[in-house]
Amino acid sequence: MNMQTALRAFGVSGDTLTAADKQQLDEQGYLPLPGLLSTAQAEALRARFQELIQQEGDDAGLEVHQEAGTERLANLVDKDPLFEICFSQPQVLAAMNHVLQGDFKLSSLNGRASLPGEGHQALHADWSKGVDPSNYQVCNSIWLLVDFTPENGATRIVPGSHRSGQVPQAALDDPWAEHPEEALVTGKAGTVVIFNSHLWHSGTVNRTKSRRYALHSYFTRRHHTPQTNFPKLISEATLARLSPQARFILDV
Repeated sequence: MNMQTALRAFGVSGDTLTAADKQQLDEQGYLPLPGLLSTAQAEALRARFQELIQQEGDDAGLEVHQEAGTERLANLVDKDPLFEICFSQPQVLAAMNHVLQGDFKLSSLNGRASLPGEGHQALHADWSKGVDPSNYQVCNSIWLLVDFTPENGATRIVPGSHRSGQVPQAALDDPWAEHPEEALVTGKAGTVVIFNSHLWHSGTVNRTKSRRYALHSYFTRRHHTPQTNFPKLISEATLARLSPQARFILDV
């Protein structure tokens, strides 16, 4: 199996993304893709998210990360076939292929629900240092399981910051503060937002009385250690149900 064969098996072709989609990813660093999930799919994923939070209790998210003010889940590849869409959807894979130049794998599949009154983060990139725009290492996708609004903690980004060759903790006096060029990424449930993970971004405060649910399928170059240790954590039952192309994308 190689990348070209795997992508073709998932239905990815040269025109899966438009030229305008690719230009936005290159220049702005993010790309909203509305309607990739149906209303029923978004509702089912949200319900399963909350079931897993209740089942896992204090251990929820431990495989990767726990965060005050949020409910976190990790290793979702192993927890329900429902989540497989997050690493098999053709437009998402085409975007990863474009940003990471045909050299990528899934690094983690996590969930994050910001709680009422919580969720604000410092601006950050998902890589420890700035890189040249010809050498991106990571790319992420946010799966909106509820509407993202200015009130419920929608992700903020600084468009074009992925091309700066800098990370915000080094470039900014206060990464927690509002940035003069920041924008909020809002959208309807079922939207998937691709963002180059060198783009400066963060969660914002959820000022509503409801959780703000999202999934993150995060991809890296193939030679990097994945955020989730899939070879150790994925069960034999999950491996048995995954297609050869899915196992290639997970590098298992």
